[in-house]
Amino acid sequence: MRIRFLLPMLALVAGLGTAVAAPAAAVPGPVTAGEMSVSDACYSWGRTLSEGASGEDVRQLQIRVAGYPGYGGVLAIDGQFGAGTKAAVTRFQQAYGLGADGIAGSATFTKIYALQDDDCSPVNFTFAELNRCNSDWSGGNVSAATAKANALVSMWKLQAMRHAMGDRPITVNGGFRSVSCNNAVGGATNSRHLYGDAVDLGAGSQGFCGLAKQARNHGFSEILGPGYPGHSDHTHVAHRSSRFWSASACGI
Repeated sequence: MRIRFLLPMLALVAGLGTAVAAPAAAVPGPVTAGEMSVSDACYSWGRTLSEGASGEDVRQLQIRVAGYPGYGGVLAIDGQFGAGTKAAVTRFQQAYGLGADGIAGSATFTKIYALQDDDCSPVNFTFAELNRCNSDWSGGNVSAATAKANALVSMWKLQAMRHAMGDRPITVNGGFRSVSCNNAVGGATNSRHLYGDAVDLGAGSQGFCGLAKQARNHGFSEILGPGYPGHSDHTHVAHRSSRFWSASACGI
């Protein structure tokens, strides 16, 4: 993250060697689009966003708040600021002690800037963690660009989940797989790992069931854990078109 600050300057009178006193500072006004637009190396927002807005800046916001759709919900990443996006922004603001009005302005964006690295991944997760198969995200069931974009959304969901669980580290065992990588580990032919939006989690300090239960609040429509065949040693979270949660040993 890179933040630019405006530094006050003193005018010097040529030849006199004395500084002319700067005028009294004006009362700060609203943050302008220009001031917002120079705030971050990854992506910067240049306007306040609220219900009814649309565009790429809304889509970028939706990626960052995708982990706040509410229990069982999934936020559409469609560039349309509707009621679901407003609710997700409100929950994000509540989670970080901001004014919770569902309007994304300078305070909301400043918090997002603090949470993301220059490659747009959240500070506590990396693309490398989400792809231990190859270096270029190729060979899956979608294009490399789509697989990587899907992984980015998953990382922001995990960031929300991590924060909700006391900011304790979440262990990522793997994510994207090419067809060859998937075959090598005996993965299902329709595995969401082939699309880049699946993540396998280690128990860490939260435990497999703790992770599976918490994931229900953070936009994961596929949750598999202890009690589901082949998932006694990890919790699997992913995105799919319809909900499929199964971790019977955890009461899910």
